[in-house]
Parts: sequence; C-alpha cells; structure tokens
Amino acid sequence: MNHPPVTLPRLTALARQAAPQLLEAVVAPLVVFYAAMMLLGLQWALILTCSWVYVGVAWRLIRRIRVPATMYLAAAAITLRTVIGLWTGTWMWYFIQPELGTICIGIAFLASVRLNRPLVEKLTLDYIHLPNAVLKHERVRRFFARITLLWAFVLLMNSGLSIALAIYESLSGSLSGYIVLRTSAVAVISGLAITVSLFGFKRLLRRLHVAHG
Repeated sequence: MNHPPVTLPRLTALARQAAPQLLEAVVAPLVVFYAAMMLLGLQWALILTCSWVYVGVAWRLIRRIRVPATMYLAAAAITLRTVIGLWTGTWMWYFIQPELGTICIGIAFLASVRLNRPLVEKLTLDYIHLPNAVLKHERVRRFFARITLLWAFVLLMNSGLSIALAIYESLSGSLSGYIVLRTSAVAVISGLAITVSLFGFKRLLRRLHVAHG
C-alpha cells in the first residue's frame, strides 16, 4: 500500500478513554436510581435519575465545555422515560422504553447491510481514519458488513433479553434481580462482541499489510 500502516490504540488506552463516559452515562444513573429506589421510593428514583443527566449538561454549560448532541438527546429521552414511569407507576416501563429504541437501531443495522452501507463502518470512521484505498478493499467491505450483522444481532439479543427480564422480574417485584441479571448478561454479550470486533479488525489490517506490503 502507498499509505502508512493503520493501527488501533491499545485496548487499555481505549478503556481509559471510554471509562469516564461509561461511568457517567451508564453506571452512575443506575446507581442513583437503585439507591433512591431503596431509600426514597420509585417517584424520587425517577426524578433524581433524570436530574443526574441535567446536572451533567448544566455542569458542562457552566464550565463552557461543549455539550455533545448525544447528551441533549439523552436528556430528552430520559425526560420522556421519567414522565411515562411516573404516569404508569412502575419501574418496568421505565427500563423497557430504551430497549424499544435499541431494537429500532438493531433493525437499522440490518437494513444498512442490505443497502451495502454498513453502519459500523460509519461509526468506526468517527474514531479511526482509514484511507480510501483501505475502505474500497473487498476484504474490508466484507468485514464491516459481517461486523454490522454481528452488532445488529447483539443489540436485538440484548434488548429482547432485557425486556423479558423486566417483565419477569416485575411480576416478582424484584428490581435488584433485574438489575443484576440484565447488567451481567448485557456485559457478557457485549464484551464478547467488542472483543471479536477489535481482534477481527486488527487481524484484517495485518492481512492487508502483508498482502500489499
């Protein structure tokens, strides 16, 4: 190839970059919700979890830090979830709502493969620069199509499992059971998919360098 080798950052570096966002957007709201639910009840759990997202937005605005568009979308989404949760008076619908959105995303992933525009390729290019010569390679195109299919099934599997667990655990009244089972299952499934994606991508790049070196 006529371009420098393309490499991925070390897994530890990727983890360090992702950890703060993961803690703020996923772990902390779950902790806030569960703690408030145990101490104050469902209504306060919904209100305080929603407030957590708005505090994150306000903190960035006060410090004049750029607020990502995804944070505004998250604020709007959790507001809707909170309103529906307060209206229905049950935590089940609060947790099921985002899963319905994830199912739509999974379907979009499947459709993008059918249209020969795999979404994983577009998401990858947001973080890693790949020369046009690499993107046009047949092996690369097949790889992104297969990984997009993989993540489509991961999203659909995680959402389907989460909805089933939410319905089952809500009947027994066990919020803690839902949180533990759902978090563990999603972590295992997603972790395996991430590992397959990263190592598959590295293997692909090595093959391309050998073939065109």
